[in-house]
Amino acid sequence: MPPAYVHTCVRVLDPARSRRFYERLGYEYRGRLQFETAYNLYLGLPGGPDTLELTVNLGRSEPYDLGDGYNHIALTVPDLDALLADLARDGIAPEKPPFHPGGRREYRIAFIQDPDGYRIELIDGGTFPTPQDPDPEG
Repeated sequence: MPPAYVHTCVRVLDPARSRRFYERLGYEYRGRLQFETAYNLYLGLPGGPDTLELTVNLGRSEPYDLGDGYNHIALTVPDLDALLADLARDGIAPEKPPFHPGGRREYRIAFIQDPDGYRIELIDGGTFPTPQDPDPEG
């Protein structure tokens, strides 16, 4: 059997707020797994597997240090402008207005942050190939 992507895990302080945030992006709540000092909330996109794990460490009250290695996860959304307008009603704004990365006109993106500061790239429209420059190696 070949390897398969399973999920991304992020640690969150306010599970209800984080769950609401990700549900607005289209994720569905799938379940919970309790541990002695923490629990996980599992979410997935419609028709797909559980791909997002929100970990809640019991008793934690300080924000997590996101470090400088994490950058973002990316999601396609059916209507970027409508989603950004909806998020704006709750004070969630993109880092900068939507733009065409690398001057590629076939799609637009914007970056937002979840309640814990994790960045999320929102890609306007449906599926698309990952943009790549021509391979100089050949």
